[in-house]
Amino acid sequence: MRHFSPTLLATVAAVTMTTLAFQAQAETRVTYKSASAGTAYYQMGVELSEAIRRGTDDEIVLTLEESQGSVQNVMEVMARQGNYVFTTPPGLVEQALAGEGPFAERQSPRFQEIRGLFPIPAITMHFVAAGDEGVISMQDLEGKHILIGRGTFGAREAERYLELFDLLDKVDIADASIGSGPDALQNGQVDAFVTASSFPTPNVIETAASMSISLVSMSDEEIEQTGSTRQTIPAGTYSGVDEDVETTSLPVIAYTTSNMDDETAYQLTKTFWERREAMEAESAWWGSIEPDMVGNITGTLHPGALRYYDEADIEVPDALRE
Repeated sequence: MRHFSPTLLATVAAVTMTTLAFQAQAETRVTYKSASAGTAYYQMGVELSEAIRRGTDDEIVLTLEESQGSVQNVMEVMARQGNYVFTTPPGLVEQALAGEGPFAERQSPRFQEIRGLFPIPAITMHFVAAGDEGVISMQDLEGKHILIGRGTFGAREAERYLELFDLLDKVDIADASIGSGPDALQNGQVDAFVTASSFPTPNVIETAASMSISLVSMSDEEIEQTGSTRQTIPAGTYSGVDEDVETTSLPVIAYTTSNMDDETAYQLTKTFWERREAMEAESAWWGSIEPDMVGNITGTLHPGALRYYDEADIEVPDALRE
């Protein structure tokens, strides 16, 4: 049996501890607050976490946290320290900065520390109906039994659209959560359901694979009436829908705070854009991201993110520069 001197063992232990300490110091941990488990946006968080890990050779590790929604994500800025990244429509950040809407009763100076990083796929309105027409109009929903969900952005937006186009009293709204929409449509319990998610959204893909569906495509005038951003779902995105679908969307942005150091923000932003095509190869929704979507960010960019955009010659509105 071989024996080692106490001095050698102590040296080995010291080297091991130093190496572990260096590794711990080199690894930057970031909390990523996204959405409820099982949703498209939670899955995007999983994919983004893996992309950042690979793109930085494990130097930045995203820890994904489940969330109950964008309002909660913004609210947590008040208590979070360190590297906190969260996703939200930019309109909520605008309300937080102004102390309006859901933030009117819970204002905090820490909201002024919110900084933008990069866009992620937008929330896209899908009005999904049974039938093999492929594309239908909003007025074709008249007389239908529709599931719009409750309490979500999609449910609120769907109800707003139905009222806007004088359909609210001409349809039968199902009292059920949006998660049951695809099964209810397939079982004939409803004629249509509404879902708000980035396209292509898994629950619509699965529904179209098991039955004939049609999607509502809005006219230019209808889209203008909504006041929302136009979104084209390309022909062929869903089985049986062979024409472009014109609908609306809500931008979604990945934000952090000024607590994040410039280098970490730079590496996150740089890695996101450099890995975007690889992510698209795995999940098509990343293909909807274009550099001009940086202009959807509300507030100001993190200096580290701005450094990357300037290096990459991506146009940044003056309002986003501190």
